[in-house]
Amino acid sequence: MARTAHVERNTTETQVQVNINLDGTGIAKLNSGMPFMDHMLDQIARHGLIDLDITCTGDTHIDDHHSAEDVGITLGMAVAKAIGDKKGIQRYGHAYVPLDEALSRVVLDFSGRPGLHYDIPFTRASVGGFDVDLFREFFQGFVNHANLTLHIDNLKGFNSHHQIETVFKAFGRALRMAVTMDPRMADQMPSTKGVL
Repeated sequence: MARTAHVERNTTETQVQVNINLDGTGIAKLNSGMPFMDHMLDQIARHGLIDLDITCTGDTHIDDHHSAEDVGITLGMAVAKAIGDKKGIQRYGHAYVPLDEALSRVVLDFSGRPGLHYDIPFTRASVGGFDVDLFREFFQGFVNHANLTLHIDNLKGFNSHHQIETVFKAFGRALRMAVTMDPRMADQMPSTKGVL
């Protein structure tokens, strides 16, 4: 069974389309209107082995806030749709990723309970012209609509590009681990509650 989804989300501020294949090979077609965000989304695809096709037309003439948040929301919706009832998945994922002096840890749980715990002590306010505050908005939108608990910690680093790139690479790898099907689980729900 293909774990794919197509989601469109249109508001007066943004028009976002996401196509996703959780069992892909890391192919990405990205046009969010935010070049540095596209670079980060590519990390999710490549390290998550998830095929992503994301387009966003937004009010970036104001700033990138609405687009960053709404791409996160729509991607979260697409992941939730593609993953379905969660039967047979690993459920939990984690990864540590270094890049030179930077090191980040990402841990997630498809718990059905949205929660973001985020600690990145950025050393500057923007990277590639992109406001670093908007990464939190992206991840908050994602967790709210993918219904998962996400812990993001940048443990070391002084180069802000390295800091955030390690986060997105680790997020891709943790996501890949969590959505991987466990053949021993077969059609079982990975919870003693019987639902997630």
